Amino acid sequence: MRFQRQALVLAALWWGGITALSFLAVPTLFATLGNPAVAGPVAAKLFSLQCQVGLVIGVVLLALVRQGGPSPSSYALLGLICVAMALAVVQEFAVAQKIVTARASGGDLKWWHGVGTAMVLGQWLCTGALLWRLAARR
Repeated sequence: MRFQRQALVLAALWWGGITALSFLAVPTLFATLGNPAVAGPVAAKLFSLQCQVGLVIGVVLLALVRQGGPSPSSYALLGLICVAMALAVVQEFAVAQKIVTARASGGDLKWWHGVGTAMVLGQWLCTGALLWRLAARR
């Protein structure tokens, strides 16, 4: 029971962090600074930090869910955690680099920004589903 509560809190922090960053902090950053060349690198740093925090939370969640024993619902939870973590890793170590390269070389920045946005949206959906399922187990 204790591990279930900890998993729920961690999932809420993960989903809430993505929500706050993606729908509040970054749009406010761009609106306030007004210059994408200034706001972009700051937003990138924030997304990088969110990725690192998400990966740490994901590893801890994997351990907590595994402690609950094998069941069809735990396999679904493990899958959501792994997909969210995989999206974070690909976003951080592949897509973010493509965005930096596209910005510097005049490449297709709009395309890579769209891919990055889709990856963050995927993480948000996975962590939201994870949070929903953990809350339902209580």
